[in-house]
Amino acid sequence: MSRRLPPLNALRAFEAAARHLSFAKAAQELHVTPAAISHQIKGLEDYLGVALFQRGKRTIWLTEAGQAALPDLRNGFDYLAAGIARIRDLETGGVITVSAAPSFAAKWLVPRIERFHQAQPDIDARVSASVGLVDFDRDQVDIGIRYGRGRYPDLSAELLLHEEVVPVCSPALLEDKPPLKQPKDLRHFTLIHDDTPMLGQPVPDWRMWLLAAGVQSVDWTRGPRFSPTSMAIQAALDGQGVALVGRVLAESDLSAGRLVRPLAFAVPSDFAYYIVCPQANAERPKVKAFRDWLLEEAERYRQEIRQKP
Repeated sequence: MSRRLPPLNALRAFEAAARHLSFAKAAQELHVTPAAISHQIKGLEDYLGVALFQRGKRTIWLTEAGQAALPDLRNGFDYLAAGIARIRDLETGGVITVSAAPSFAAKWLVPRIERFHQAQPDIDARVSASVGLVDFDRDQVDIGIRYGRGRYPDLSAELLLHEEVVPVCSPALLEDKPPLKQPKDLRHFTLIHDDTPMLGQPVPDWRMWLLAAGVQSVDWTRGPRFSPTSMAIQAALDGQGVALVGRVLAESDLSAGRLVRPLAFAVPSDFAYYIVCPQANAERPKVKAFRDWLLEEAERYRQEIRQKP
C-alpha cells in the first residue's frame, strides 16, 4: 500500500514545536536553528494546504487542525522509536537500560538485581543512576523508576512502592548515650537531615516528623545535612546521629542489623516509587519482564515488612 507522506523532518519539526509551543525549544531539541524549524513547518503547511499554528509576536499556538494532528503524530513517533528500539535489541543482545535515582538504585535495586539475572538470564540489566529527567529516546533508556506523585505526562506509570519516613541510627550509637525511648529524647542526639531535592515539593522532614509526634521541645534545625539519601544513611551507619530517611531505602540495613529504628513512629510520604516508560515501550518483552520482576520484588518487600514486629 502506497503512503503519501510529507517529509519526515517537517513532521518532526511540527511535533516538537507543538509539544513545546515554541520554535526555539523545538530547534534546541532537534539541534537546528529556529529559522529551520519555521521553514520546515511553513513547508508542511503549504504541503497540507492548512495552517497548523497561529503566530503572535512572541508566542505561537495551535490551530484546530494542528490540535487534531498532534496526538496521532506523537503516537506515530513513539511507535517509530519503539521499532528502532527493537532493532537495537537484536544488536545489543537483550540489554535493558534502567534509570533510577542514585539512592534507590544503590540501596534497593542493586541488592536485588541478581534475582532478575537468575530469572531472565538472556537479559542483561544496565542501571543508570540519575536524578535528572530522562529523555527515553535520546538517552536510550528502556524503563525508569521515579519518586514522585505519579503524574508523568505521556508516560505509562505504575505504582511500585509507597514510602514513609522513619528515624534510624546505628545500634552502637545507643550504647553510651541517654535512653532514646520517646521522640522528646531526640534532644540528646544529633539529627541527620536528608536534603535530597524532591521536585521542589515538601516531603516529611524532622520538623514535620516531630510535629506529627507531638514534640515541640526538640530543635529540629540542628545537625548535618546530606544529599542524596544514601549519604544520610551512611552518616547514620557511621554513628554520627539519628537520620530521618525513607524506610524503603533504609530497609536493607535495618534487616541486616546495621541500623535500628529506636522509635517506631513513622510519617507517610505523599510521594511514592513508580515504574515509568513510554507507552510504546510498555509491552516490549524485555521491558515487561523487568516491570513484572520489579512488581514481584515489591510484593516480596511488603511481605517482609508485614512479618516484622
